[in-house]
Amino acid sequence: MKRTHLSLAIGLLVGMSAMAQAQQGTPEPANPSEKETARLDEIVVTARRREETLQEVPVAVSAFSDADLVEMQANNIDSLQGSVPNMNIVQGRGSASSVNVFIRGIGQPDALQTFDPGVGMYVDDVYYSRIQGALFKLYDVDHIEVLRGPQGTLYGKNSTGGAIKVVTRDPGQETAGSVEISAGSFGLLEAKAYAATPLSDTWGLSAAIVSSGNDGYVKDPDTRRHYNDDNTQAIRLKLVGNPNDSFKAAFSLDYTHQDNALTLGNPEAPLIQTDVALGAIVLHPSPSEDYDYRTRTSLGPDKGQKLIHKGGSAALTWSLSDAWSLKSITAYRELDSKSFIDIDASEFELGDVFVGFHQDQFSQELQAQYDNGSNLHATYGLYFLREHVPSNQEAYADDLYALAGSPITFLRTIGDDLTTRSTAAYGQLNWEFAPSWTLGAGVRYTRETKDYDRTTSTFWGPAFAALNGTVAFDASKSWTAVTPSLSLQKAFSDRVMGYVSANKGFKSGGFNGRANAVAEATRPEFDPETVWTYEMGLKMSSDDGRLLGNITAFHSNYDDFQARVSGEVVGSFPVLNAAKVKVDGIEFEGVAMVGEGTRLSAQVGWLDARYGEFNDPRVATVPALAGLHDHVPFSPKWTSRIAASHIFGLGDAGSLTFGGDVSYRAKSWLSVDNRDVLTQDAFTTVGLFGIWDSADYKWQVRAGVRNLTDKLYKTDAQEFSSVGNIQTAYYAMPRNYYLTARYNF
Repeated sequence: MKRTHLSLAIGLLVGMSAMAQAQQGTPEPANPSEKETARLDEIVVTARRREETLQEVPVAVSAFSDADLVEMQANNIDSLQGSVPNMNIVQGRGSASSVNVFIRGIGQPDALQTFDPGVGMYVDDVYYSRIQGALFKLYDVDHIEVLRGPQGTLYGKNSTGGAIKVVTRDPGQETAGSVEISAGSFGLLEAKAYAATPLSDTWGLSAAIVSSGNDGYVKDPDTRRHYNDDNTQAIRLKLVGNPNDSFKAAFSLDYTHQDNALTLGNPEAPLIQTDVALGAIVLHPSPSEDYDYRTRTSLGPDKGQKLIHKGGSAALTWSLSDAWSLKSITAYRELDSKSFIDIDASEFELGDVFVGFHQDQFSQELQAQYDNGSNLHATYGLYFLREHVPSNQEAYADDLYALAGSPITFLRTIGDDLTTRSTAAYGQLNWEFAPSWTLGAGVRYTRETKDYDRTTSTFWGPAFAALNGTVAFDASKSWTAVTPSLSLQKAFSDRVMGYVSANKGFKSGGFNGRANAVAEATRPEFDPETVWTYEMGLKMSSDDGRLLGNITAFHSNYDDFQARVSGEVVGSFPVLNAAKVKVDGIEFEGVAMVGEGTRLSAQVGWLDARYGEFNDPRVATVPALAGLHDHVPFSPKWTSRIAASHIFGLGDAGSLTFGGDVSYRAKSWLSVDNRDVLTQDAFTTVGLFGIWDSADYKWQVRAGVRNLTDKLYKTDAQEFSSVGNIQTAYYAMPRNYYLTARYNF
């Protein structure tokens, strides 16, 4: 099936290429991959909802162009791991399509629909409300912006950790495009294409497509079946027009389809069965050797992970006068997911689940901007989002309990329905009150309402049929927040700028989607969390444009952290507003052009995240658990990366570029409940690549290797120790190679 999809996609790509070339005639060749060797290119960002160069923005933001992503060997959004100080971004646990993002110690790893992301994900200013479906393929990207710190004033949805913005390409005034094919380790076969053409003097159309597949890097040693694979097809269409000087429109449609096998981890602790007559029975001992990417599962070959993610948006901009403009962003999205997850990652049925849900969301943003052409700029906005997520779930645990050696069958079914409505009004004013001094002030009012109902039923085997029952509840609640921001910016020269700022972020409360007991269903809600971040930064670049350096220091007070923990009762998973977290950090990003062909870059982050308090009622009854929350998860003290590349000119034969990077991450804890087996010690990874470009830049061949030293390291974890002592870790892909051929037209 994978090869069939890929063959169809390749045929479509070739057809698109031929059509575009037929229309273009013989213009000058497109050059999307040409590298500037004399000076660093300036990246224009919209971190404050208007176009500014990266060095002008008094915000901690990292930006990556499409050329940067090629040299980073980036394929999915999690390829940004290591390239942004103090950010953790990995594939979500047990899922082929979700992403786990933490920035400066703040995020949300749980893909359950009752949790909101801690880091906002945006594509062309459209907010994606689920981390499920957010593991984007990078196939149609102009640039990516990563904003660190709370986004409480200007962004579509308030967030506590930060925001990641993917900005796709607009069609230009000339017909252009590319086709590329990649092959590599673990059966990798991938095709990408992009074609853009003008429809008239004022309108342009583009289409981008990717079909990606690999066989997976985890194997069941008994069945020989492969897991942790990829089978993704995606397409995006974009229509952009400027009918006149006062109006611009951009319409976008996208569709993604995934049909993958299971995503399996490795059980890191002994798996326990409770035998009513015999006591605790070890079904699966702790691993005695390093993980070898072999994992067994109790789920059959037809139990995989399927996803369809689609949507459309319309961005309309009017220039009302020399000073005023108005922008409307309207979007509708749907996400359908049907996934089996073997949480215990073994041949035993302890934590096997099916999660199926349909999510749809509508959002509307209106934004007015004022610019007096001198010293005053203002942005005002209104925002509305409605999200509806009905789901059905099943949990299978026939090996969790036994009676004198005979397993007791167990099934839990869950049906729930969540509707969220978020409305907001915001304003931001930037005033240059004196030469080189700019004061920025903003405020946002947010109101979120959630309506939730949940029914769960248990079905035990005959010996325990008396325990069968149903727990149900429905609840509705609203939360409001006012989140201000304040900044003071000083331009010391044309090339040096400093700033100080204070920003507040907010994430609304919700309801426990794992409230399985009557006591939990009586009060299922948890409260909002908030964070104040105080920041100072310095942005510098050299007069010749060959050196760039940014440094940031910050302190955050993070209150009412929403923590999902394992309860004292089997199958209990309370959500606590448990903690106050204090976070201090320093971040550095630098780029240098050396000579005519060498580019050096470095990113370094230092983070000190610690709990001011963690109120866990389990500690009062079991003092031995007092050390269970000594460490904030996904918050390594050090993150760093050094990268280098060099271009060798070959005259009429084109050019060769060689490069590589080294990334380091300090020890990290991968679960809220700190379990020793769910930690990752400090480690280093290495990547290398080579690129040949023809003299006319029509052809490109590149090859690379990721994880050159074949480092074995964990990326994420499942901690459900109250069910059979489940503590499962997920591992990064081992050393892998690829070879890509690309044709630009």
